[in-house]
Amino acid sequence: MQMSCPVCHAPLAADAEGKQLKCAAGHGFDRARQGYWNLLLAQRKKSKDPGDNSEMIQARRRFLDAGYYWLIADGLNRLLASELAGIPSPRLLDLGCGEGYYTAQMEEALNAAGFAAQIAGLDISKHAVKAACRRSDNIDWLVATGADIPLPPNALDALTLMFSRVMPAPMARVLKPGALLVVVWPGPTHLMALRELIYDEVRQREYDPSAELATLFRHERTETLAFDFEIDSSEGIADLLTMTPHGQRINPATRAAILERGQLYCQADIRLGVYRRREPTPA
Repeated sequence: MQMSCPVCHAPLAADAEGKQLKCAAGHGFDRARQGYWNLLLAQRKKSKDPGDNSEMIQARRRFLDAGYYWLIADGLNRLLASELAGIPSPRLLDLGCGEGYYTAQMEEALNAAGFAAQIAGLDISKHAVKAACRRSDNIDWLVATGADIPLPPNALDALTLMFSRVMPAPMARVLKPGALLVVVWPGPTHLMALRELIYDEVRQREYDPSAELATLFRHERTETLAFDFEIDSSEGIADLLTMTPHGQRINPATRAAILERGQLYCQADIRLGVYRRREPTPA
């Protein structure tokens, strides 16, 4: 997939060996040993090691690979295949791709559906992208900031955003007019059984990014996906606690009590919002 220089935004071209990207101004970026491109400039970092840390990434990888959330990937992939019908070779970015579970599932599902998709996964966490590289050699893995996506304007047919905050302007810039945006977020009863074990009072708040996106995106519909699942080991519960914000707010005694259960019945409550990039307003 064509990428842009994070310094001057000019197109980046790969050398003959595919080991370096360089723009016409001479800004160069080497491919990491694991296979990703680091296009995150030092001045765009808000901390020395931004994004999820290695412990969170490994926990999320184990949890997702155990299949607890496979219905989310399946629902997303069915939606993508339907919405991208008629585009044989779609260009797609998974923004905030994490350790690549959903991105790799997209690649597999779209290929199986007959698409010749070009897919990139972007995350600000180097730990996440390093792990993602092990999932697929055919996806362009990028360490970069979603606030300044290193892709050309109007480059994408689709963009997915899984459990991350929306950034309307950067997302709209890289999408073609009329292109697809799918935003996935938790509903108010998501992981309710776990939350009731952690908090004295559980608030059910309904989040909807549509108002925030409205200026640049047209909301077509929001689908709901709900299912129950069982975690049958203390290790699985520990991974869920480590990978979610809830686990960061828990005191040691409560954490120990939850892990001692060795079993947890949970509810997934997920929203899949379908949006389209608005056509530019004529000058």
